[in-house]
Amino acid sequence: MINDKKVLFSGMQATGNLTLGNYLGALKNWVTLSDEYECFYSVVDMHSITVRQDPATLRKRARALLTLYIAAGLDPKKNCIYYQSHVSGHAELSWILNCFTYMGELSRMTQFKDKSAKHADNINAGLFTYPVLMAADILLYQADVVPVGIDQMQHLELTRDIAIRFNNIYGDVFTVPEAYIGKVGAKIMSLQEPSKKMSKSDENPNGSIYLMDDPDTIMRKCKRAVTDSEACIAYRDEQPGLKNLLDIYCACTEKTTDEALREFEGKGYGDLKMAVGEAVVSVLKPLQDEVARLEKDKSYIDSIIKENAEKASYFANKTLRKVQRKVGFPDRIR
Repeated sequence: MINDKKVLFSGMQATGNLTLGNYLGALKNWVTLSDEYECFYSVVDMHSITVRQDPATLRKRARALLTLYIAAGLDPKKNCIYYQSHVSGHAELSWILNCFTYMGELSRMTQFKDKSAKHADNINAGLFTYPVLMAADILLYQADVVPVGIDQMQHLELTRDIAIRFNNIYGDVFTVPEAYIGKVGAKIMSLQEPSKKMSKSDENPNGSIYLMDDPDTIMRKCKRAVTDSEACIAYRDEQPGLKNLLDIYCACTEKTTDEALREFEGKGYGDLKMAVGEAVVSVLKPLQDEVARLEKDKSYIDSIIKENAEKASYFANKTLRKVQRKVGFPDRIR
């Protein structure tokens, strides 16, 4: 507990460009959580280098992501918004937790298997121990809850196992985190392959709408979205492309599915695609305008980076010093 609130931790990687799915499914919902939780939102740039990155591009994207957090409505006075790499406790705790994690546990992680297949020329130790760093991210702040998707649930379970294992040896050191169950954000699928989630790593750029796409690009992608040959606007699993467009429309307009179906009754797919594109543009324009404004205020963003790194380090070090003492590291002379 911090300030009588439970602690929530989450983060996004500074790779690729955030999509409409990232915004509607996660980022938009984060904004409301600071009233209930003490929130730590990290730009997890340390995780990013398990895959080779261009250094200048990574720095640029990390800053752009942090700026997007703020532009989306996350108040840096209420939420701790920081770079993972600016808090050394993440790496220090990760090493200690590595010594309490078994090879068999890590070898069962499905994301390691998936990423190894995609990056067969660079199957490095960091890729293998990635879930331990994720555990350190969470346990460092004594997080009570972590918003996770299905693809990360296995990593959260490992985090819980590590925390319980450590606590069984050394006493009540770590809070054992739970998955955050709250308002579920819209699950947005690829415009080109509606059986897959919209992803910032999609090799087909027409499959994803990126948060900084201009209106013409957004409209073009929506017009090219895959539907079907039934020519009937309905909300059902047998028409996944159409269902996805309706989900996007409802998420952007805050209309119910029934309201949307009534609105498009008797209309064609072209009408729906046009309306979806216009709805997306109207949602993203204020966000894009705020990003542009913040990018011009370099000193303000710099001050947030500095102040929130100091705040995160303060809470991280409280946990880290306790862990170091528990495992037997010598006390520091102050």
